[in-house]
Amino acid sequence: MKTTSSDRAIYVVIAALVVALDQFTKMLVDRFMSLHESRLLVDGLLRLTYVQNRGAAFGILSEADLPYQSLLFAVVSLAALGAIAAYAWRLPARSRLPQTALALIMGGALGNLFDRGRLGYVIDFVDAYWGVHHWPAFNVADSAISIGEVLLVIDILRQPHVGEAPQPPRVDAAPPARERDAGAGPPEVATSSVGRSE
Repeated sequence: MKTTSSDRAIYVVIAALVVALDQFTKMLVDRFMSLHESRLLVDGLLRLTYVQNRGAAFGILSEADLPYQSLLFAVVSLAALGAIAAYAWRLPARSRLPQTALALIMGGALGNLFDRGRLGYVIDFVDAYWGVHHWPAFNVADSAISIGEVLLVIDILRQPHVGEAPQPPRVDAAPPARERDAGAGPPEVATSSVGRSE
């Protein structure tokens, strides 16, 4: 069955919704919070903390201060988006789990890429912590990327192992001889060629 562009429309919608939600939440944080301001959501677990991340996802290399760092991450993001889009196009549209995962990853990557192109940094604001241990601040785009990666791993684990021989189709055994010979007459008795004893 030939795949049409309309079959893939749902995955474009998923990616677009991720971008829209990501940009909307970042706009709210930027408008109503000041840089490094923190607001408690769940005591001992979750805060809103406004952070400007100039590194990769979850603040990786944010303090590296590399030359043309923002441009470098933008180029890497564009290359990754191109590879993901090509892979998604080659996948059948009916492969719903991996296609959904790739749509989430692409939406998240686009959301952060828009930040880098527009601001030169990414707005992070979700601060998850336990006691004194804090997970690096993240945003909706990072969450979508992480969920997409988990779904891809699940899809890989569902596939047969490489090199695993496919199971042959089950063939019913031949019916027992008694059933096979049903309706046949009584077996003929072989007559011995040896003459009877006088």
